[in-house]
Amino acid sequence: MRTMMHKDRLVAPVVKWVGGKRQLLEDLTPLFPKRVMSYCEPFCGGGAVLFKLQPDTAWVNDINSELIRMYEVIRDDVEELIRALGEHPNEEEHYYRVRDWDRDKEKYGNLSKVQKAARVIYLNKTCYNGLFRVNNAGEFNTPFGHYKTPNIVNEHTLRAVSAYFQRAQITFSSTDYAEVLAGVAKGTFVYLDPPYDPVSSTANFTGYAKGGFDRAEQIRLRECCDELDRRGIKFMLSNSATEFIKEQYGAYQITIVKAKRAINSNAAKRGQIDEVVVRNYK
Repeated sequence: MRTMMHKDRLVAPVVKWVGGKRQLLEDLTPLFPKRVMSYCEPFCGGGAVLFKLQPDTAWVNDINSELIRMYEVIRDDVEELIRALGEHPNEEEHYYRVRDWDRDKEKYGNLSKVQKAARVIYLNKTCYNGLFRVNNAGEFNTPFGHYKTPNIVNEHTLRAVSAYFQRAQITFSSTDYAEVLAGVAKGTFVYLDPPYDPVSSTANFTGYAKGGFDRAEQIRLRECCDELDRRGIKFMLSNSATEFIKEQYGAYQITIVKAKRAINSNAAKRGQIDEVVVRNYK
């Protein structure tokens, strides 16, 4: 029998991500299956759950190909990445120059994988509210954050994540979530953290990749969950606690947790909000 790898406490998210689950880990941890050897996360984002569980085998996917490339560079070229990050100062003029790299498609295409990965981390650490957002052309468009001492080069975390990626069997991909779920093997635990159903007409945020995630997508995802359930595969899903979502997953176990809303531009409107955790197991 295989033994589970030792968990490294330094393994943690290297970027801040909209809807990241780091602040909810205390609520989610008791709800995970007791033993997770094989794991699948189709909407990885910042990877807080992945890094908490540190499974031996994992399929890690996100539709944002820049993010997945960053993870691959952390696995394969972490020292070169750390050196590249050290070349980026926390200066507004430099920030906008780097942000605009993707406006020239030919020039951007000639950058190395390490340069592109360093750009993602640098912009994430220095942009306003750590908000990774792109416009309809797929270009990063968040303004400068004006932080005094952002941790641009978090060497210890980057090296720890790289070491975990190297010792585990992890498959990275950037494709449609349904394709990922169709390939999940029995015995794998699936955690789903899709773009949330908006709690109001002004609360929607799906700008981490081109396109969006409307209610037709929410229904398609629920149908994928039904298929996982039919195949005997355990899944957990997070979403906002709207009546629509609660109706969609009415056949499953639903737990309500309190999450802190942090991306509202009005600080007074940031606060506690109900989320659902859906499971097809006890």
